[in-house]
Amino acid sequence: ATKNTYSYRYMQNIWDTLGHFWQTTWLKLYCLLEGKESTLFLLGAALVPALAFWCFNGILMVADVTGKPTFITRYRIQLGKNDPVDTKRLHQAIYTALCNQVFISLPMLLPMFYILKWWGNTFSKELPSFRWFLVELSIFTIVEEILFYYTHRLVHLPLLYKHIHKKHHEWTAPIGVVSIYAHPVEHILSNMLPAMTGPMLMGSHIVSIAVWFSLALLTTSISHCGYHLPFLPSPEFHDFHHLKFNQCYGVLGVLDYLHGTDKVFRQTKAYERHRVLLSLTPLSQSIPDVPRRAE
Repeated sequence: ATKNTYSYRYMQNIWDTLGHFWQTTWLKLYCLLEGKESTLFLLGAALVPALAFWCFNGILMVADVTGKPTFITRYRIQLGKNDPVDTKRLHQAIYTALCNQVFISLPMLLPMFYILKWWGNTFSKELPSFRWFLVELSIFTIVEEILFYYTHRLVHLPLLYKHIHKKHHEWTAPIGVVSIYAHPVEHILSNMLPAMTGPMLMGSHIVSIAVWFSLALLTTSISHCGYHLPFLPSPEFHDFHHLKFNQCYGVLGVLDYLHGTDKVFRQTKAYERHRVLLSLTPLSQSIPDVPRRAE
């Protein structure tokens, strides 16, 4: 009992120290920007997530174009695809992604700003507790899963697919930046609204929003990156969607399971590989595809 009490107090001290550090850092930034809410919002909701997205994808694009470092490229999911990536297609993907961020994402943040101002908590000098942020993060994730799954299935309807979603599926073997390579309508419906709705419903703090938007962009980049890297979330689920088109519509896979839109996926080697890789051996080697029979 004494040992457990000591361990609890030790963890609580670490928790309190981290909380104090982030609270102090936030107050310094708040004072530096003189509490200007529009600047704080632009920094947290736009700049920080965009930097996270492009820094992460910049590393991936180097690997996609050069094949180096080989440490990354040996974890390629669809072997022989994007090896190396077509630079013309890559430039088009980068251009579209930037246009979506500048001309769609930024304007959509304006009504979000005023909704959050109405709540009155977004720019508070006091940060939410870490426990409350975990509650918010859980709610954000559930809301995103529901909205993304059904809007994603919506744009797979033949008429909408032909005119809207087909653009995103030009990449049957996706790369990270393709996560926001989409028609403007799809970027609004499936990329922005599912991520924005949770924080607007909760009236969340701008720091919580910055962390959530950054995590959302990094997670979708990992899902599209084409590499099953060690210690990162598995991208096998969404990579299979790009390969087969009519499977694996969601993020977490819960709604796919309930609706039966992952039945084919569950019968594949990709499903066996759909887990966090905890070693340095690529799963394409430890769980290889079944060789095709010679006809």
